[in-house]
Amino acid sequence: MSAQKGSAFLLKISDGGNPATFRTVAGLRTTQMSVTGETVVITSKDSGGWRELLSGAGVRAVSVSAAGLFLGSAAEAQIRANAMNGTLDSYELSFEDGEKLRGSFLVQRLDYAGDFNGERNYTLQLESSGEVSAA
Repeated sequence: MSAQKGSAFLLKISDGGNPATFRTVAGLRTTQMSVTGETVVITSKDSGGWRELLSGAGVRAVSVSAAGLFLGSAAEAQIRANAMNGTLDSYELSFEDGEKLRGSFLVQRLDYAGDFNGERNYTLQLESSGEVSAA
């Protein structure tokens, strides 16, 4: 497997169509994804003093954080509206090798900042709702 460019790790949001078209969230400089899973411990007296975990059990979640320059795109406006209304929406994460992950996410946090001598920028945090799967 060869190295992949970080600039090709893109966050996209659905246009709501059927079939959905995913638009790149413009202006992003940083995108990060975390996959977490709760453990279900099934240790018993028969475990010989070692912890045992139940495979496939527990709650799994995907978190996405991103930061970038505010460009006033339609995708940014849709994310802001989702944040203000607490609305779930469909998002896609795409990678340079062509792999894609899709799922429903809630905007957990959206921050804007801007210095007097610089650009307006934003950071966002998305949390998955339901299954996130390969597209």
